Amino acid sequence: MRVIVFGATGMVGQGVLRECLRAPDVSEVLVVGRTPSGVTDPKLTEVIADVSRPAGYAAFLQGFDACFFCVGVSSSGLKEADYRQVTYTMTMDVARTLRRDVTFVYVSSQGADAEGRRMWARVKGETENALFERFDRAFALRPGVIRALHGAASKTRAYRVLYMIGTPIWPVLSRLFPRMVTTTEAIGQAMLTLARGEKAPKILYATGINRLARM
Repeated sequence: MRVIVFGATGMVGQGVLRECLRAPDVSEVLVVGRTPSGVTDPKLTEVIADVSRPAGYAAFLQGFDACFFCVGVSSSGLKEADYRQVTYTMTMDVARTLRRDVTFVYVSSQGADAEGRRMWARVKGETENALFERFDRAFALRPGVIRALHGAASKTRAYRVLYMIGTPIWPVLSRLFPRMVTTTEAIGQAMLTLARGEKAPKILYATGINRLARM
């Protein structure tokens, strides 16, 4: 199986890349992003490019079985037009370069809703719906609270501090809120399960992600 990972330098993307490289049935992993992942592996090929301009790297995306899209930005401080450009337009520009039969797994957010009142939720929901129309097999992951494992770390310092402070209570959170908590490892494993053809709802929350990760 050959897979593409976008956003491999973010916290979720780091975990997804790790699981892809560890999977015996994955023969090649293509990472596309602005900066190198810092990972070295015989399976790994990296294309350093502006993700918002797929014409510059579209030729590299052909012949793959799955695309794991882990790119995301906070809506804080952004106007809707700017947030939409990154969240909707860029994602769909990438999607249009791929065959319809590619399994496309999109990291969305809990609360995404195309009819919602909150700007970020509406844009995320619209992106999900557009991907469902574009691909025969597209899935949106709405993970809720994510525990970073195996050295995966957020680029945002404030988030890193929060994760460090919260480390002792992760086991408690997992027991109290099993439907809301997942891990970077589980997200990567769930994506691979979907790429292998497992049937699942198009929208998956933490419970569904964790179930797929165990398969």
